[in-house]
Amino acid sequence: MKKTILLLFVLSFAFSFSGCEKDDICDANTITTPRLVITFYYSDNASVEKNVTNLSIFGDEMEEAVSYNGSTLINGSTVSIPLKVNTETTTFHFFLNYGSTNTAAPQNEDILKFNYSTQNIFVSRACGFKTNYTLDPTNPFEHTDAATPDQKWIKVVNVSNSIIANENETHLEIYF
Repeated sequence: MKKTILLLFVLSFAFSFSGCEKDDICDANTITTPRLVITFYYSDNASVEKNVTNLSIFGDEMEEAVSYNGSTLINGSTVSIPLKVNTETTTFHFFLNYGSTNTAAPQNEDILKFNYSTQNIFVSRACGFKTNYTLDPTNPFEHTDAATPDQKWIKVVNVSNSIIANENETHLEIYF
């Protein structure tokens, strides 16, 4: 009888740990909060992606730009930029030829303000929550020129996927 009680105690103790997660390390392959993926295209040949080498993107309240100088967020014709998780708008300043003093290719700023709703999703105890976004169906973005108007360099902005749940697809297309 004592052996049976001891065996039941040991088994119940062992089963009490079977529901726990193995560790508190979030696997690098786990999908977390996605960034907005933008692909650039030629405005005169909309089916061809355009590699951009002279673009810097500043978000409001960002001290450093996402730029094409060795950034891991940018790959030729595609850029991934983070949206804010604690608000429903994020504004970015897109500078073509940022810092240029060349009069033939002067710096030109366009501003894109993204409007979206957020959905927080529990991933795991180790990874916490991730936030998915849905661009506003009636007004997904506002495209304006700089405070000092210099003509918009972005010709067309097209939403190709309004649900931002991963970074495996383009969400926004910019033609210039």
